[in-house]
Parts: sequence; structure tokens; C-alpha cells
Amino acid sequence: MRWDGQWARRAAPDAVLALALLGFGLLATDLAGDNQPGSRTVDGVCRVLIVVAALVLLARRRAPVTTLALVGVVTATYLVLGYPYGPILLTFLVAVYTVAVRLPVRPAALAAGGAFVVLLTHVFWSRGPAPGWTGVLPASAWVAVPFAVGVVVRVNREVAARSRAEEARGRAEEARRRADEERLRIAQEVHDVVGHGLAAISMQAEIALHLLPKRPEQAETALTAISRTSREALDELRVTLGAVRQGAEREPVPGLARLPALRDRLAGAGLAVDVRVVGAPRELPAALDLAAYRVVQEALTNVLRHAGVANAEVTVDYRADEVTVEVVDQGRGAGAAPADDERGHGLAGMRERVAALGGWLTTGPHAGGGFRVYARLPAEETP
Repeated sequence: MRWDGQWARRAAPDAVLALALLGFGLLATDLAGDNQPGSRTVDGVCRVLIVVAALVLLARRRAPVTTLALVGVVTATYLVLGYPYGPILLTFLVAVYTVAVRLPVRPAALAAGGAFVVLLTHVFWSRGPAPGWTGVLPASAWVAVPFAVGVVVRVNREVAARSRAEEARGRAEEARRRADEERLRIAQEVHDVVGHGLAAISMQAEIALHLLPKRPEQAETALTAISRTSREALDELRVTLGAVRQGAEREPVPGLARLPALRDRLAGAGLAVDVRVVGAPRELPAALDLAAYRVVQEALTNVLRHAGVANAEVTVDYRADEVTVEVVDQGRGAGAAPADDERGHGLAGMRERVAALGGWLTTGPHAGGGFRVYARLPAEETP
């Protein structure tokens, strides 16, 4: 039923065209004969040929070459019998145009050439006036003009179709690119949350194992810190994953306001963090606030894993047109960076976050010893 409906919708315009040419041919051929002395009088055979030529156009979309062949033979017969030049030639024109618009150039040209040869029959032999060689050029116009128009229309349609296909591919590629970027962003978030939580839990577990044989009462403190750290990490992971679920209510993402909680968590893992704020704290865009927090979190996680020290310093500087964060430790210096670069994506992830917001990040040995992570993020104050 669907195919029948589609065929009916496509055939309707052809039926309208065929009936229009049929009606116009039957009405206007008599008038054309009145203005062409010497032509044969319009009779029943003439009208039958006009009807056949018009009705054959009903099949022009499904069989364009066959349609042109039949219309060409009927039109040539009409002219050979000496009937006047008239609306039947419009039917022939439509048949030539259909072949040109629906077939590639080479087969369309062969079909149009064959129709032209058939049409030339009346130029040299006809019961009416035979124009001879002077009629070749006018006869060729009835083939060349519709053929050229049909080719131009077909080429334009192909170009438009290619453009639409390219636009569709472009939209699909853009959608895939955005999806890949979103997956990378979520992967980075999960890496930061899980990596930091596991590093803190690992350090606290080592402390608990060390204290358990000698001072079991103090091991309870480390185990309590492990429980709190794992719960906080799971909560933060739930917030991160919940932000990408459709229909999920998005909770506030972490930001610099959570640095005190991060400091307390790391204190339970044996890393004392001194947080210093310069300037007046202000509300930052969510993406920038999250990026600054993640830089500090990842830098402190690397300190906990690799530096082998018990303290670190964090400085947050709120300036008029930017916010800077700095993390400094007194550990083994540059040794912390290669370990992270080789086995993980911490430093690379920090650089990508900062660069995506138009800022820049530097890492390397600190002048006074240890390692330094420094990030600058553009953040103009809103009036």
C-alpha cells in the first residue's frame, strides 16, 4: 500500500501534464491548421495520434526511453501524413526533456539522437509540404533545446543532492565530534574523581596497616578517614555521572569553594595542605570554577602519590581579569612529573582543561626545591 501510494503521488503530476497537453492539442490543432495552407485537414486519425502521444507521457518517469520512442514515432507519423505543425510537438519536447533529466548524458544523447533521426523523416518525405534541408535546423531545435534544458536541470539536481548529502555528513560528523568531546570530558572527570579518591584511600590504608600492630587505637582514625574519603569520592562520582543522564537533576559541580573539604580529606591521608587565598573570592563561571578545582585536586593527588612529602601549599589569587592557582611542594621535584606523564593523564588533562578555557598552565621544578603547578584562567569581573 505504501508503494502504491508513493506511485500515485508521483504519477499524479504526469497525469495532469498528459491531460493538459491532450486538451490543448485537441483544441489548438484546428487553429494551427487554419494558419498553415497546404497542410492536411485535421480528421479522426490526426486526433487519435494526438491522444496517443499525450497518453504515452503517463509512463515517462518509469520508462523514459520507451516513452520517447513511442512519442517520436507517433509525432513523425503525424508530420509525414501532412498534418499541421501544432501542439503535438510540445508532447515530443516533453519526452526529450524527460530522457535528458532522468538519464546520464551518454544514453540520453543516444536516445535523443535516435528520436531526431525519426523526426527528420517528414523533412524529406511528407504528404504535406516537405521543407527539405531547410527544415533540418528547425527540427533539430525541438530536440536540442529540451535536451539542453533537461541536462542542466539534472546537473543542478545532482549538485543539490550532493550538497545536501555533504551537509548531512557534516552534521553527523559534528554530532560525533561533540559526542567524542563529551565522552572525553566525562572520562577526564571520572579520572580526576576516582584517581584522587583512590590515592587518598591508598595512603590512609597504608597508615592504618602501619599503626594497627603497634597502636591499634590510632588505626581507627585512619580507617574512619578511609570511610569518609570513599563516601565523598562516591558522592562526587555520582554527581559527575548524574550530570550526563537524561532527565537527571543536575547537582552543583565542585569548585574552589570545596578546597577546605579537599584539604581536610588529604589531611586524613597524611598530607597537610596550606590553602592561601589572595584577593576577594567571587563567583566564577561553573566551567572555570570546576577547572581550577580539578587542577588543584590533580596536583595534590600527584603530590600524595609521588612527592614523598607531608605538606604542600595551595595559593588561589583572584585578580581583576583572571584567577590563578598554584600548588607547590617540597618533594622530589621534577621526578613527580614524568611519573604522572608516563603512567596517567593527569598533567595532560590539566593542560587540556585550562587551554579549553583560554588559559595556560605551567609545571616543573620549583626554584626553592620540589615541584610547582601554576595555572592562569581568564575570568573578568562582572559589573
